[in-house]
Amino acid sequence: MQPIRVLTFDNAASPHTQMAIESLRAEARVLNLRLDFLPIEHDKSIPKDLAFERTLLVTDVILPSSLSSQGRNVSFAEAILRPTSVLNPFLAPAPVAKVSSPKVVNTEERGFRGPRRKLVAVTACPTGIAHTFMAAEALKNQAQKMDIEIHVETQGNVGAKSLLTFAQIKEADAVIIAADTAVDLARFAGKILYRTNTGTALEKAAMVIEAALYSGLAHSSAALSSPSAQHSASPSTRAVPSGKHSGPYQHLLTGVSYMLPLVVAGGLAIALSFVFGIEAFKVSGSLASALMQIGGGAAFKLIVPVLAGYIAFSIADRPGLAPGLIGGWLAAEAGAGFLGGIIAGLLAGYSALLIRDRITLPQTLAGLMPILIIPLFASLITGLLMIYVVATPMKGVMDALTAGLLGLSGANAILLGALLGAMMGFDLGGPTNKAAYAFTVGLLSSNTFGPMAAAMAGGMTPALGVSFACFVARQKFSTEERQAGKTAGILGLCFISEGAIPFAARDPFRVIPANVMGSALAGALSMYFGCTIRVPHGGVFVFGIPNAVENLPMYLVSIAAGTLLTGLIIAIVFKKSVPILEDVLQ
Repeated sequence: MQPIRVLTFDNAASPHTQMAIESLRAEARVLNLRLDFLPIEHDKSIPKDLAFERTLLVTDVILPSSLSSQGRNVSFAEAILRPTSVLNPFLAPAPVAKVSSPKVVNTEERGFRGPRRKLVAVTACPTGIAHTFMAAEALKNQAQKMDIEIHVETQGNVGAKSLLTFAQIKEADAVIIAADTAVDLARFAGKILYRTNTGTALEKAAMVIEAALYSGLAHSSAALSSPSAQHSASPSTRAVPSGKHSGPYQHLLTGVSYMLPLVVAGGLAIALSFVFGIEAFKVSGSLASALMQIGGGAAFKLIVPVLAGYIAFSIADRPGLAPGLIGGWLAAEAGAGFLGGIIAGLLAGYSALLIRDRITLPQTLAGLMPILIIPLFASLITGLLMIYVVATPMKGVMDALTAGLLGLSGANAILLGALLGAMMGFDLGGPTNKAAYAFTVGLLSSNTFGPMAAAMAGGMTPALGVSFACFVARQKFSTEERQAGKTAGILGLCFISEGAIPFAARDPFRVIPANVMGSALAGALSMYFGCTIRVPHGGVFVFGIPNAVENLPMYLVSIAAGTLLTGLIIAIVFKKSVPILEDVLQ
């Protein structure tokens, strides 16, 4: 096979060139492709006799029209992060080259020729707001480039959208589950299944699609035989029955995703009750009293039981729900808070799994397992352990934690805020971000609102910061990046930090530290000024609700300070996208 000429041009002496070369070289071995690398320096021109049909130009600069329309050109970020999608177009025979080698890649087997391949996918993240839909869009765009038909179901916070039909699942060559929470797999029984998270699907969509087609595993549940079998499973986010492919962290995120609507509704109802006066709810029969009863008396009482119930649901499916809810209610009644709820959910889920795996009934009585045996005995095990073993110690831990957080001042408050903010800004919806977010959301059930304010400020800063950088240093960003910066600004105002992902992916060693520093500053100032917020999401759209945010002016100052720091650092250190190279690339 004729080798592919790879030209790399980096206008600064940076490691990007070598990283791109190594990434492409490793992928070429997998795809059985030959690459010849030709680094282009400042004082060199591209060879005039170059055969563009088998050429890949790796650069972060805008090319002259004479070159941009020929061959294939990609950015260093694409070459480093997505080498598979970069090299895939070269798998087809070159139009001007005659291949005589017998070791030609069989493109029909790889799915790039012959009958069009079909995929179905499900995307889901804990909040169901950003990553769910961004991952779905990335999979759709990449599948279109690879001439693969794909149908993607998004399981967002408003429910499942674009539901997969029985026919679509039956015709699919493979199933992609890109989820950070548990997803019901019953309807995919017998299909080739590939599991990943939303972050990987968003950043490496080509790799995910290829892995699903060529390295997925058959999902071995009951056979998929009819539409009724499919529709017997709810399309909403639910548990993987075996719990085999997920751990406690994913189960926790599943519980948090179901708990969030209660926190939002309850927090806003309580805030609205304060519109009539801080103590107006004490007047029996008043509207303020009714709002407090809805928010504090109902919604907030359900937070811990729902958290525990859906952690258990994620582990053991429906049989784990009842013992989880019961254990969570006992934790809430004992004052064990969200930490007690987490333990109750884990106890209920794993005890339900243990009973399911260790107890075998005659076939005539097998139907009693999910509706009687497992819920009853798992509830007894969980309830007794909560009452006699777990609840009292966890109440002591929660009381100490709450008192400590409420009593924080000065340096301690600043350090906590900086830590939470830095975690929110570090990986933009990744595990570190989600861990900080889950912790602060859990504290809302204990009426501890300061850390939530610090986390929200830290989460808004990265996207707002890159948007500000695109505004003050326009010459460093391409037209496409400036447009992405405007979108990032809107997302940042909504407390969706994922708007900064394209910039972090292009230049992670400069952008991520800038995000972390700005977010840490925003979180630290929020705690220092004593800012609190009663709802876990919404960004600026909850700022106008009376009493939703305490000390709103200084909270806005905190976010603005973090945004300015992130934006200025990026504006100073970000690598220029469009150097003047018309005289070099001739």
